[in-house]
Amino acid sequence: MSQPPELEGYKLTPEQEKRRRMRSWAIAGGLAFLVVLFYIIAVVKVTGSAGHGG
Repeated sequence: MSQPPELEGYKLTPEQEKRRRMRSWAIAGGLAFLVVLFYIIAVVKVTGSAGHGG
């Protein structure tokens, strides 16, 4: 798949590459945090309702 002509030859500076990498890690960390949070909430709900005779 080729790039559009206006982006052809576009090169990021080292500072821009570093910022992009940091942003990617921040997004990945945020997503991982949400996954863990939802998992913990689900476990607490399941274990909390298990003792109520459902």
